[in-house]
Amino acid sequence: MKKVVPFSKALDSALYGAKAVGLGDAVRAGLVVPPGVVLSGDLVEAIAAGDTRAMARLAKAIAPLVPPFAVRSSAVDEDGAAASFAGQHLTVLNVFTAADVPQAVREVWWSANSDAAITYRQRVGLFTRPCVGVIVQSLLEPRVAGVMFTENPITGADERVVEASWGLGEAVVSGLVIPDHVRLDRAGLVLEHKPGRKHIAVRALPNGGTFEDAVTPELQTAPCLEPAQLAALGALALQCEKVYGPRRDIEWAWQGDALYLLQCRAVTTGKARSSARPPGPVPRDPTTALQRVTLFADMDRRQAEQIGRLLKERRFAKGETVILEGSGGAAVYLISSGEAIVSHNGAAVTMLGPGDHFGEIALIDGGPRSATVTAATDLVCYGLTFWEFRPLVERNGTIAWKLLQALAQRLRAAEKT
Repeated sequence: MKKVVPFSKALDSALYGAKAVGLGDAVRAGLVVPPGVVLSGDLVEAIAAGDTRAMARLAKAIAPLVPPFAVRSSAVDEDGAAASFAGQHLTVLNVFTAADVPQAVREVWWSANSDAAITYRQRVGLFTRPCVGVIVQSLLEPRVAGVMFTENPITGADERVVEASWGLGEAVVSGLVIPDHVRLDRAGLVLEHKPGRKHIAVRALPNGGTFEDAVTPELQTAPCLEPAQLAALGALALQCEKVYGPRRDIEWAWQGDALYLLQCRAVTTGKARSSARPPGPVPRDPTTALQRVTLFADMDRRQAEQIGRLLKERRFAKGETVILEGSGGAAVYLISSGEAIVSHNGAAVTMLGPGDHFGEIALIDGGPRSATVTAATDLVCYGLTFWEFRPLVERNGTIAWKLLQALAQRLRAAEKT
């Protein structure tokens, strides 16, 4: 059921994820939220796979929104009572044009299928196929932003704890500054107001992405928030408790005279992160990429096209770790362009290029990654996740036989070293 809806119609967490439904609850309760839309998990997967009709539906839905955009994950099992995926799932800030949004959606989808997220899933007993809703919002340009806990996360005291810094809230949630620290009682009375050292502010670049802007010396230790703003945050905490219940972790921002709610979730220990990726579109031709891969070389065109529809493009910047030795894994990768270095126990083993594949061993035995792969250049891959890979091998004897041959070759090479 591929859907894209405004926040007010995001009602089903099984379709859109708890974070998106939470923003829907906020809008329905009259809280001020930056305008945006929510994509269901199956629509996100279709966009990640390059489905043109899905991307057209996305383009139509975000046309009324004012760019730039913030693109955030809202996985179905994200930030629940038993587990938090903060720090695993991606947030892409300052997506400059509507044409750039599909690539940002693809990166968010991949973050839920990354080795880091899969390792965490295995550790907390959630090794199931991720369903990743996505939130697309107009990006604010706040003067000050941060987080607020409706209960002291350290002591458990019945008080509000506010952390604030200049610019976008990423400076706070990513730990880039020592933020202002404020404690309020339930009535909004200031119990403690300790200025931080806010030497940078995260701001939007004119053409997309963000940068760390140096803060002038006189503002580095100056309080970010005035008494009236603190009072408004106290009122927001009460509203959020009324809508969502106690023990909330709230992300907020002040733009002009307006206080915006960005996110409200159960108190957890982690924070979301943002990430940059190599800019510019990459032509999507997974079928051609498949035909250059030994594992799939004997497929006829129809078989290759069937498999090609399962592949999702993923890009890595030069120097970025693609897979990490010892981590869990849920994807095999086919290199379309660029080069990658394979290393084992810290020593380089080989160089991979277009037509090569890697990552299949961990998918077969369910064990950890046997090697580290690092992008030697900007790298374009097509990934096939465990959820599609295993049924594919079970149904196709040709692929299974070629996989056995590839593993035998690796075993012989290992015996010679």
